[in-house]
Amino acid sequence: MKRFFRSRGWQPLVLALGWVLSPAAQTAPFEDTMAQRMLACTACHGPQGRAAADGYYPRIAGKPAGYLYNQLLNFRHGQRNYRLMTQMVDPLSDAYLLEIARHFAALDLPYPAPTPVEATPAQRQRGEQLALRGDTTRQLPACTACHGAALTGVLPATPGLLGLPRDYLNAQLGAWRNGQRKAHAPDCMADIAQRLAPADIAAVSAWLASQPMPATTRAVPPSAEPLPLRCGSAVPPGARP
Repeated sequence: MKRFFRSRGWQPLVLALGWVLSPAAQTAPFEDTMAQRMLACTACHGPQGRAAADGYYPRIAGKPAGYLYNQLLNFRHGQRNYRLMTQMVDPLSDAYLLEIARHFAALDLPYPAPTPVEATPAQRQRGEQLALRGDTTRQLPACTACHGAALTGVLPATPGLLGLPRDYLNAQLGAWRNGQRKAHAPDCMADIAQRLAPADIAAVSAWLASQPMPATTRAVPPSAEPLPLRCGSAVPPGARP
């Protein structure tokens, strides 16, 4: 019995059982659709993937499919560390992970108004500088250089930065800075995060989290201008061996 529970085979069963026993599963009629299958995702990421109220589980609805697919691969391969996510995606094929990514990417849902953020005028000014103009003295490109002029993301695989809680932004930049989060090489975000001082992370996350969403919230087509850094995460799905 102990050997059975140490094997990988029980993990998807336990996760599925937990979902079946949840209130959402008990009240939802059975439909063989992606939306119904993805209740296992939206149980944490909020209805339709709009984000959890606690700010820990981010919005996945409307993110570029390439970005979502890369993150699912990162969880499975250990470049991102969260045991529940790893256990959920580990038994799934690459094709099904891409199907999941495309499902959430296709959702075009409104964003809530930003939550008020406490920050000093100096912090907001520094955050705006980093987001829109960067800092050449520290070799920091502007966030807009990679994430789009409106910071809503760039196809096929660069996410938007608006509409995310400050705590989540802080946590992810801190994880990159400390080496706890990684991406496909060359890992441009790790390089950038390591150049950011802790005060810079606090400033840019406060500014980003306080910005309202523009009228058009979808990721934009890639620019003809080259990226300021080589970035493995910008590679579209299927182009990587």
